[in-house]
Amino acid sequence: MKILIAEDDANIRQGLVDALSREGYSLIAAPDGRAALESYHRDKPDFVLLDIMMPEMDGYTVCREIRRQNEHIPIVFLSAKDEEIDRVVGLELGADDYISKPFGIHELRARIKTIARRCLNHSATQPNLSFAFGDLTVFPNELCAWRGEQKLELTLREVRILSCLERHQNQVVTRDMLFDAAWGYDYLPNSRTLDQHISRLRKVIEQDANQPQLIRTVHGLGYRYQVS
Repeated sequence: MKILIAEDDANIRQGLVDALSREGYSLIAAPDGRAALESYHRDKPDFVLLDIMMPEMDGYTVCREIRRQNEHIPIVFLSAKDEEIDRVVGLELGADDYISKPFGIHELRARIKTIARRCLNHSATQPNLSFAFGDLTVFPNELCAWRGEQKLELTLREVRILSCLERHQNQVVTRDMLFDAAWGYDYLPNSRTLDQHISRLRKVIEQDANQPQLIRTVHGLGYRYQVS
C-alpha cells in the first residue's frame, strides 16, 4: 500500500517515513499542502496522512480537494489541534479519522490497518449509482444532490447518512447504525458530533430545517426517513 504523508515538520515527517517503511508500506512525503496535492495527482497513493497547519495550503483544503475527486481513499488527520471543533470540521470534510499529536506509532499502525480494511470493504459494497431521497436525487460519487435544477453540495458523511436512511426507509435507524454507516470503522464520535451532522444536513436538504420532513427525529432512538 502506498501512503502519502503531508507534514511540514521535517523530523516528524522523516520519523513517520522510517517507522511505516519498516511495516512494508511505500511512502511519499510532502512538506506542505500544495506539494501534497501535487503528489496525490502524480503518485496515486492508496492512503493519505495529513497535518492540518501546513504552509502553502492547509490540510483541510487538501482533504476537501481530494474528496471531490475520490470518495473512497482513506484520509487521516494528524494534528496538534485537539479541540472538538477541529475534529468536527475534519470529519465533516470527509476524513476517516483524526489522531491528535503526540501519538504512538503502534496506535497509528493499528489505525491505518483498520481504516484501510474498513474503507476497502465499504467501497467494494457501494454501487456507483444515484438514489432518490424525497424530492432529491443523490449522486454519491459526486458528493451532491439535485432538486430539480438546484445542485446541493454534500460531504462524504452526509451522503453515507442519507444512504443508510434510504436503505431503511420507514424504519427507525438507531444512532449506532448511523455511526457505523457514516464512519465505517471502530471510531465512535460523540452524540453531539452526529447531531451536528444531522443539523447541517437538514439545512441543506430540507425545505424548512425547523420542520424537517425528510429526516425525522425519533426521540431516544435515532432517526427515520419517512416515505408515504
